[in-house]
Amino acid sequence: MEQELWLIAGLGNPGRQYEKTWHNCGYLVLEVLCQRYQIALNKIRFKGLTGQGTIAGRKVILLQPTTFMNLSGESVREAMAFYKIPPQRTLVIYDDLDLPAGQIRMRPGGGAGTHNGMRSIISQMGRQDFPRVRVGIGPLPANWELVSYVLSDIPQDQQQQMFEAFSQASDAVEKTLRDGIEAAMNQANQKRERHVPE
Repeated sequence: MEQELWLIAGLGNPGRQYEKTWHNCGYLVLEVLCQRYQIALNKIRFKGLTGQGTIAGRKVILLQPTTFMNLSGESVREAMAFYKIPPQRTLVIYDDLDLPAGQIRMRPGGGAGTHNGMRSIISQMGRQDFPRVRVGIGPLPANWELVSYVLSDIPQDQQQQMFEAFSQASDAVEKTLRDGIEAAMNQANQKRERHVPE
């Protein structure tokens, strides 16, 4: 029997000027996964960059939509349709302003919050029951507008913290593929609780 295929989509904006911005956390987590598993994003398909490989014994398609954030759903939907991958095996990685910077949370479904990329995906899918890894980038600093903040570069003094978060997010992807979403959620929540001061 052929092994079930997973789609792992990391959200961001294309272009050198956005490479190290808060809003590109999804792209940056995919880069960690590519390095760990020697997967190259070397094909232009589905309005994005794709690569195939194996993570935790599962066959995966990694996808970086290159549509700009607010049209990410078009890319994800096209890849899902081509490979006949259901929402339950479509894992989306994105930045979340509602979480403190550096925190990782997993959810099996839910709404989009303020995230335009997630709104696009939910709109294109017509449903919300797909797993996601949220990478915290909050809170919004005083006197910053939301768009200006998420499109700003991650400051030098927070880059190490965020690199560790990208590594933890990659761990969460691996745990999901190996042991399922519930086990991955438990692991991510335990790490989060250890970082919250009493």
